[in-house]
Amino acid sequence: MQNIKGVIFDLDGTIANTLPMCIAAFRKSIEPLTGKAVSDEEIVATFGPSEEGTIMALAPDYYDEGVAAYLRYYEELHHMCSQPFEGIVRLLETLKDNGVRLAMVTGKGKNSADISMDKFGITSYFEKIETGHPGGPRKVEGIRACMDFFGDLDKSEVVYIGDAPSDIESCRVAGVPIVAAAWAETAEPEKLEALQPDVLFYDVENFSAWLQSRI
Repeated sequence: MQNIKGVIFDLDGTIANTLPMCIAAFRKSIEPLTGKAVSDEEIVATFGPSEEGTIMALAPDYYDEGVAAYLRYYEELHHMCSQPFEGIVRLLETLKDNGVRLAMVTGKGKNSADISMDKFGITSYFEKIETGHPGGPRKVEGIRACMDFFGDLDKSEVVYIGDAPSDIESCRVAGVPIVAAAWAETAEPEKLEALQPDVLFYDVENFSAWLQSRI
């Protein structure tokens, strides 16, 4: 991949180590409502839809209360992840300064995505932000929407960067090259490797150097 003119970022586990905070917020919001303990595995198994989908799956009788509680705790617990991964903001600045088109496609709902983007101070870097849906995954649709927004950029000139196996699968469907991010503590490198992404990086520094050599 040479002459990269557009980069689409995932958020959770790619820009910042937000997943532990997400899980903690889900537990604090769901358990008091249902009166039942919920494990990390049970929470993660619902991922794909936005957080509203997780509440619907784990506390369907308390949907409105659950969503409101989740967003409240998500913001309260954001001190658990106060900054993006080291080097991410510097990379965003470099890409922006070099005229690279930037977008985000995340499975997060709009409200929680807005909270994190605001806390990290990175909203202004992205021309377009596509968020998740309660009914199920929509990253393919989000990537396609970004490509439409970019206009005349060819798919070969754009890369998506994400940390989940489902990101690789979504990019294959959308026809956009995928860079797999395995630098978060929650990443599963073996699963990423097995799906043969176009490129895989274990740290932001090497990813940043690779990307900057191709813009």
